[in-house]
Amino acid sequence: MTTTTGPSTPPVRLGALDRLLDTVSGDRMAATVTALAGEAFAGRRVGSAGGAAARAWLGQRLADLGAAVAVEPFPVRAVPEIYAPPAVRWHDGTTTSDLTFGRQVSVHLASADVPLIRRGGLAVAGAGDPTGRWLVVPAGMSLFDAYGQADGAVGLLLPRGVDGDGWQYTMLAGPNPGPLPILTIDIAAHAALQAAGTVDGAWLAGNAPIRRLDVTAANLYGHRRATSTAAVEVLLTAHYDGVGDHPGLRQPGAADNASGVAVVLEAVRVLTSALPDTVGLSVAFLDAEEVGALGSAHHANHLAEMGRHPLVINVDGAGHLRQAAAVEAGGPAHALLAVLDQAAQHTGLPLVAGPVASDNRRYAAAGLPAVGIGAGMAGYHSPADTPDRVDPATTTALARLVVATVWLAARPNTVGGASGSVTSIDV
Repeated sequence: MTTTTGPSTPPVRLGALDRLLDTVSGDRMAATVTALAGEAFAGRRVGSAGGAAARAWLGQRLADLGAAVAVEPFPVRAVPEIYAPPAVRWHDGTTTSDLTFGRQVSVHLASADVPLIRRGGLAVAGAGDPTGRWLVVPAGMSLFDAYGQADGAVGLLLPRGVDGDGWQYTMLAGPNPGPLPILTIDIAAHAALQAAGTVDGAWLAGNAPIRRLDVTAANLYGHRRATSTAAVEVLLTAHYDGVGDHPGLRQPGAADNASGVAVVLEAVRVLTSALPDTVGLSVAFLDAEEVGALGSAHHANHLAEMGRHPLVINVDGAGHLRQAAAVEAGGPAHALLAVLDQAAQHTGLPLVAGPVASDNRRYAAAGLPAVGIGAGMAGYHSPADTPDRVDPATTTALARLVVATVWLAARPNTVGGASGSVTSIDV
């Protein structure tokens, strides 16, 4: 990056960029978020019918923008699925109570699949005979240590906090199943169960309906502009998969990551007719992020094998900007990060270095210049991740940032801003 322009490359004024930024539509992105978070797509879990329906819907949106669309399937093994609400009832010696699925109780990823109700007395792990009992695992005891105390036990009851909306959030990436049913219990109910574990006659009856499925995932690619091997190539990415609905519990996945998909789709729409012919623009809507960013790993390795090194901009979580957008850079991303910083200054969006644990890391690990951008989300992996909690001003700010970054990266010289300063960007 230098601070002078050469006589053979006349500057481009930023007024053209400002006119382009004015065409970014928060309303259009809100409509995209609402559609992807709808019941028809059922939370968009990898390998599910809802995920496939979302992919087809997005493919049509890309085709409508004139993109050449391709789908690339790949296998994913052992995706966890809670296939029925766990039915859990307990008795403290006096009163019998039910636990509410998603709030007071859920199924741990390390649980064995136990669809039938198992009843046993309550006991505290490490205190007394575990045989034939549900063991309440004290806070601070590891699952490994709990297994060591569980010879002959019916199952394990682990404490787990809830979010600000009172939900236990859902995860798909985690440990392999073990030998026992394992339930996660919210902190208040867990304390009551632990107290009941010392009472004669206390019992619990419950099941753990969770299975592992081998599925086919699929990335969706859209190539909007052809380019030579010597030209600038930009790849915009966002994962479209979510953690999926539970039986009886909608998990819309609005902020995570319908919001990021909406930002990328809007940026592609705005940039399609605004880039020089020498600049390539592609998009990857990625599957299987929630099970370990497998879609981006698959794509990044393929790009590296082909010798392609696009500038990768990944958006994950454009739900609610509070102070600044988080940016994580990886790979040889110094030039890309410099352009991103200039774009942020021009659009007035504060940036802060912070973790964006998403698909950008897979591209960076493959040696590609990659940045991840996130702006927060509400209702993470829970029924509370609804479209009304995705702030249109936030999606608009991030889409403007992405548009400005790509526009500036595509032009080696710019002049503009109130100061009229000159900056040359080498990509």
